[in-house]
Amino acid sequence: MHSRTKHTEIRHHFLKDHVLKGDCCIEFIDSEHQLVDIFTKPLTRDRFFFIRNELGILDASSKKYFLFA
Repeated sequence: MHSRTKHTEIRHHFLKDHVLKGDCCIEFIDSEHQLVDIFTKPLTRDRFFFIRNELGILDASSKKYFLFA
């Protein structure tokens, strides 16, 4: 036992209490739909563009998104 173990237990109970209260819900997201991968992993070009589109991020290099182009 060390201090990190206690910290993990406190965090677990904190989250469990909020789930039981209905403040938040925990859902399983399979690896195909992990949108955070764009920020944490090197991706293939196709995967990068798929996630970028899912997040609603626009391509700023394209002139069609600028009002004064």
